[in-house]
Amino acid sequence: MTGTPRSLLITGASSGIGAALALHYAAPAVALALTGRDSERLAAVAAACAARGATVATATIDVTDRDALRSWIERLDDRTPLDLVIANAGIGSGGKREEETATRRVFATNLEGVLNTVFPVLPRMTARRAGQIALVSSLAAYRGLPTTPAYCASKAAVKSLGEAWRLALARDGIRVSVICPGFVTTPMTAKNKFKMPLLMSAERAAGIIARGLARGRGRIAFPWPIAVVSWLTVALPWWASDALVRRLAPSD
Repeated sequence: MTGTPRSLLITGASSGIGAALALHYAAPAVALALTGRDSERLAAVAAACAARGATVATATIDVTDRDALRSWIERLDDRTPLDLVIANAGIGSGGKREEETATRRVFATNLEGVLNTVFPVLPRMTARRAGQIALVSSLAAYRGLPTTPAYCASKAAVKSLGEAWRLALARDGIRVSVICPGFVTTPMTAKNKFKMPLLMSAERAAGIIARGLARGRGRIAFPWPIAVVSWLTVALPWWASDALVRRLAPSD
Protein backbone atom coordinates (compact mmCIF):
# COMPACT_ATOMS: atom_id res chain seq x y z
CA MET A 1 0.00 0.00 0.00
CA THR A 2 1.27 3.48 -0.85
CA GLY A 3 -0.94 5.43 1.54
CA THR A 4 -3.25 8.38 0.96
CA PRO A 5 -1.72 11.32 -0.92
CA ARG A 6 -1.84 14.61 0.94
CA SER A 7 -0.87 16.83 -1.97
CA LEU A 8 -1.96 16.02 -5.50
CA LEU A 9 -2.39 17.54 -8.93
CA ILE A 10 -5.13 16.54 -11.37
CA THR A 11 -5.36 17.86 -14.92
CA GLY A 12 -8.64 17.83 -16.81
CA ALA A 13 -10.37 18.28 -13.46
CA SER A 14 -13.32 20.37 -14.62
CA SER A 15 -15.44 17.34 -15.62
CA GLY A 16 -15.58 13.58 -16.06
CA ILE A 17 -12.99 11.34 -14.44
CA GLY A 18 -10.84 14.29 -13.37
CA ALA A 19 -13.67 15.95 -11.45
CA ALA A 20 -14.71 12.62 -9.91
CA LEU A 21 -11.16 11.94 -8.75
CA ALA A 22 -10.91 15.41 -7.22
CA LEU A 23 -14.09 14.80 -5.22
CA HIS A 24 -12.93 11.33 -4.24
CA TYR A 25 -9.67 12.62 -2.76
CA ALA A 26 -11.12 15.80 -1.23
CA ALA A 27 -10.84 15.66 2.56
CA PRO A 28 -9.44 17.70 5.45
CA ALA A 29 -5.64 18.04 5.36
CA VAL A 30 -5.56 17.26 1.63
CA ALA A 31 -4.16 19.88 -0.78
CA LEU A 32 -5.69 19.60 -4.25
CA ALA A 33 -4.33 21.36 -7.32
CA LEU A 34 -6.88 21.27 -10.14
CA THR A 35 -6.63 22.54 -13.67
CA GLY A 36 -8.96 22.48 -16.65
CA ARG A 37 -10.09 24.58 -19.59
CA ASP A 38 -13.63 25.39 -18.41
CA SER A 39 -13.30 27.97 -15.64
CA GLU A 40 -16.95 27.80 -14.50
CA ARG A 41 -17.02 24.02 -14.18
CA LEU A 42 -13.59 24.03 -12.56
CA ALA A 43 -14.77 26.54 -9.97
CA ALA A 44 -17.80 24.37 -9.20
CA VAL A 45 -15.60 21.29 -8.69
CA ALA A 46 -13.22 23.29 -6.50
CA ALA A 47 -16.09 24.57 -4.34
CA ALA A 48 -17.41 21.04 -3.87
CA CYS A 49 -13.95 19.82 -2.87
CA ALA A 50 -13.47 22.72 -0.46
CA ALA A 51 -16.83 21.87 1.11
CA ARG A 52 -15.36 18.46 1.96
CA GLY A 53 -12.51 20.15 3.81
CA ALA A 54 -9.76 20.12 1.18
CA THR A 55 -7.46 23.02 0.43
CA VAL A 56 -7.90 23.72 -3.27
CA ALA A 57 -5.79 25.62 -5.79
CA THR A 58 -7.08 26.03 -9.33
CA ALA A 59 -5.81 27.37 -12.65
CA THR A 60 -7.54 27.54 -15.99
CA ILE A 61 -4.70 26.26 -18.16
CA ASP A 62 -4.72 24.25 -21.36
CA VAL A 63 -2.21 21.41 -20.95
CA THR A 64 -0.78 22.26 -24.37
CA ASP A 65 0.51 25.54 -22.88
CA ARG A 66 3.87 24.18 -21.80
CA ASP A 67 5.30 27.31 -20.19
CA ALA A 68 2.18 28.29 -18.25
CA LEU A 69 1.68 24.76 -16.95
CA ARG A 70 5.32 24.40 -15.90
CA SER A 71 5.30 27.72 -14.06
CA TRP A 72 2.11 26.82 -12.16
CA ILE A 73 3.26 23.31 -11.25
CA GLU A 74 6.63 24.52 -10.01
CA ARG A 75 4.95 27.14 -7.81
CA LEU A 76 2.63 24.50 -6.41
CA ASP A 77 5.46 22.11 -5.65
CA ASP A 78 7.50 24.90 -4.03
CA ARG A 79 4.61 25.54 -1.66
CA THR A 80 3.52 21.96 -0.99
CA PRO A 81 5.56 19.13 -2.53
CA LEU A 82 3.31 16.96 -4.68
CA ASP A 83 2.77 13.35 -3.63
CA LEU A 84 0.68 12.37 -6.64
CA VAL A 85 0.32 13.78 -10.14
CA ILE A 86 -2.57 12.52 -12.28
CA ALA A 87 -2.17 13.44 -15.96
CA ASN A 88 -5.81 13.03 -16.92
CA ALA A 89 -6.60 15.72 -19.50
CA GLY A 90 -7.58 14.28 -22.85
CA ILE A 91 -9.78 14.87 -25.89
CA GLY A 92 -11.19 12.94 -28.83
CA SER A 93 -11.30 14.01 -32.45
CA GLY A 94 -15.04 13.55 -32.80
CA GLY A 95 -14.94 11.59 -36.05
CA LYS A 96 -13.28 8.74 -37.91
CA ARG A 97 -12.41 10.79 -41.01
CA GLU A 98 -9.83 12.82 -39.15
CA GLU A 99 -8.32 15.84 -40.81
CA GLU A 100 -4.75 16.85 -40.06
CA THR A 101 -5.70 19.72 -37.77
CA ALA A 102 -7.95 17.54 -35.61
CA THR A 103 -5.35 14.77 -35.43
CA ARG A 104 -2.60 17.14 -34.35
CA ARG A 105 -4.88 18.70 -31.74
CA VAL A 106 -5.59 15.26 -30.21
CA PHE A 107 -1.88 14.41 -30.03
CA ALA A 108 -1.03 17.83 -28.60
CA THR A 109 -3.49 17.38 -25.74
CA ASN A 110 -3.32 13.65 -25.10
CA LEU A 111 0.43 13.12 -25.45
CA GLU A 112 2.23 16.46 -25.23
CA GLY A 113 -0.15 17.44 -22.44
CA VAL A 114 1.11 14.46 -20.44
CA LEU A 115 4.72 15.48 -21.03
CA ASN A 116 3.94 19.07 -20.06
CA THR A 117 2.34 17.83 -16.84
CA VAL A 118 4.96 15.33 -15.75
CA PHE A 119 8.32 16.82 -16.72
CA PRO A 120 8.10 19.87 -14.40
CA VAL A 121 7.74 17.62 -11.35
CA LEU A 122 10.04 14.74 -12.33
CA PRO A 123 13.35 16.25 -11.16
CA ARG A 124 11.71 17.32 -7.91
CA MET A 125 10.32 13.86 -7.16
CA THR A 126 13.67 12.37 -8.13
CA ALA A 127 15.46 14.64 -5.67
CA ARG A 128 12.97 13.65 -2.94
CA ARG A 129 13.13 9.99 -4.01
CA ALA A 130 9.37 9.88 -3.54
CA GLY A 131 6.21 10.48 -5.50
CA GLN A 132 3.58 8.83 -7.65
CA ILE A 133 2.62 9.57 -11.25
CA ALA A 134 -0.58 8.33 -12.90
CA LEU A 135 -1.12 8.58 -16.65
CA VAL A 136 -4.67 8.22 -17.92
CA SER A 137 -4.60 6.17 -21.11
CA SER A 138 -7.53 4.04 -22.33
CA LEU A 139 -8.48 0.50 -23.28
CA ALA A 140 -8.56 1.97 -26.80
CA ALA A 141 -4.76 2.09 -26.51
CA TYR A 142 -4.49 -1.66 -27.02
CA ARG A 143 -5.56 -1.64 -30.68
CA GLY A 144 -6.12 1.05 -33.28
CA LEU A 145 -9.82 1.43 -34.06
CA PRO A 146 -11.12 2.79 -37.38
CA THR A 147 -13.62 5.00 -35.55
CA THR A 148 -11.01 6.92 -33.50
CA PRO A 149 -7.53 6.66 -35.06
CA ALA A 150 -5.86 9.65 -33.38
CA TYR A 151 -7.38 8.96 -29.97
CA CYS A 152 -6.24 5.32 -30.03
CA ALA A 153 -2.75 6.21 -31.23
CA SER A 154 -2.22 9.01 -28.71
CA LYS A 155 -3.44 6.86 -25.83
CA ALA A 156 -1.23 3.98 -27.02
CA ALA A 157 1.74 6.34 -26.79
CA VAL A 158 0.72 7.34 -23.26
CA LYS A 159 0.38 3.66 -22.28
CA SER A 160 3.83 2.75 -23.61
CA LEU A 161 5.38 5.84 -22.05
CA GLY A 162 3.93 5.01 -18.65
CA GLU A 163 5.02 1.39 -18.84
CA ALA A 164 8.57 2.46 -19.69
CA TRP A 165 8.64 5.17 -17.02
CA ARG A 166 7.44 2.67 -14.42
CA LEU A 167 10.64 0.67 -14.86
CA ALA A 168 12.97 3.59 -15.49
CA LEU A 169 11.83 5.68 -12.51
CA ALA A 170 11.48 2.90 -9.95
CA ARG A 171 15.15 3.24 -9.04
CA ASP A 172 14.45 6.87 -8.13
CA GLY A 173 11.65 5.92 -5.75
CA ILE A 174 8.92 7.15 -8.11
CA ARG A 175 5.88 4.93 -8.69
CA VAL A 176 4.14 5.10 -12.06
CA SER A 177 0.70 3.74 -12.92
CA VAL A 178 -1.06 3.58 -16.28
CA ILE A 179 -4.85 3.89 -16.15
CA CYS A 180 -6.84 2.25 -18.96
CA PRO A 181 -10.58 2.85 -18.53
CA GLY A 182 -13.31 1.53 -20.78
CA PHE A 183 -16.46 3.56 -21.38
CA VAL A 184 -17.09 6.12 -18.65
CA THR A 185 -19.86 8.70 -18.51
CA THR A 186 -18.12 11.98 -19.40
CA PRO A 187 -18.81 14.94 -21.71
CA MET A 188 -16.61 13.23 -24.31
CA THR A 189 -18.51 9.91 -24.34
CA ALA A 190 -21.82 11.81 -24.29
CA LYS A 191 -21.11 12.64 -27.94
CA ASN A 192 -20.94 8.97 -28.96
CA LYS A 193 -23.81 7.78 -31.15
CA PHE A 194 -23.18 4.06 -30.62
CA LYS A 195 -23.93 1.66 -27.78
CA MET A 196 -21.16 1.67 -25.17
CA PRO A 197 -20.89 -1.70 -23.39
CA LEU A 198 -20.48 -1.71 -19.61
CA LEU A 199 -20.69 2.08 -19.44
CA MET A 200 -19.99 3.21 -15.87
CA SER A 201 -20.24 6.44 -13.95
CA ALA A 202 -17.24 8.68 -13.46
CA GLU A 203 -17.65 8.27 -9.70
CA ARG A 204 -17.34 4.50 -9.92
CA ALA A 205 -14.34 4.81 -12.22
CA ALA A 206 -12.67 7.21 -9.77
CA GLY A 207 -13.10 4.69 -6.96
CA ILE A 208 -11.48 1.92 -9.01
CA ILE A 209 -8.61 4.20 -9.99
CA ALA A 210 -7.99 5.46 -6.45
CA ARG A 211 -7.93 1.91 -5.06
CA GLY A 212 -5.49 0.83 -7.74
CA LEU A 213 -3.22 3.79 -7.07
CA ALA A 214 -3.31 3.15 -3.32
CA ARG A 215 -2.09 -0.39 -4.02
CA GLY A 216 0.62 0.87 -6.35
CA ARG A 217 -0.69 -1.11 -9.31
CA GLY A 218 1.30 -0.59 -12.49
CA ARG A 219 -1.75 -0.94 -14.73
CA ILE A 220 -5.35 -0.16 -13.78
CA ALA A 221 -7.52 -1.51 -16.61
CA PHE A 222 -11.29 -1.81 -16.28
CA PRO A 223 -13.93 -3.12 -16.67
CA TRP A 224 -12.28 -6.52 -16.88
CA PRO A 225 -14.46 -8.06 -19.66
CA ILE A 226 -13.54 -5.25 -22.07
CA ALA A 227 -9.94 -5.33 -20.85
CA VAL A 228 -9.77 -9.02 -21.79
CA VAL A 229 -11.19 -8.36 -25.26
CA SER A 230 -8.75 -5.47 -25.70
CA TRP A 231 -5.84 -7.73 -24.78
CA LEU A 232 -7.15 -10.38 -27.17
CA THR A 233 -7.03 -7.98 -30.13
CA VAL A 234 -3.30 -7.64 -29.49
CA ALA A 235 -2.62 -11.35 -28.93
CA LEU A 236 -4.36 -12.52 -32.12
CA PRO A 237 -2.68 -12.59 -35.55
CA TRP A 238 -3.25 -9.35 -37.44
CA TRP A 239 -5.86 -10.81 -39.79
CA ALA A 240 -7.89 -12.27 -36.92
CA SER A 241 -7.49 -9.05 -34.93
CA ASP A 242 -8.69 -7.02 -37.92
CA ALA A 243 -11.72 -9.28 -38.33
CA LEU A 244 -12.60 -8.95 -34.64
CA VAL A 245 -12.25 -5.17 -34.71
CA ARG A 246 -14.36 -4.91 -37.87
CA ARG A 247 -17.10 -6.83 -36.11
CA LEU A 248 -16.93 -4.88 -32.85
CA ALA A 249 -16.14 -1.41 -34.23
CA PRO A 250 -17.17 -1.16 -37.89
CA SER A 251 -15.79 1.86 -39.71
CA ASP A 252 -18.92 2.50 -41.76
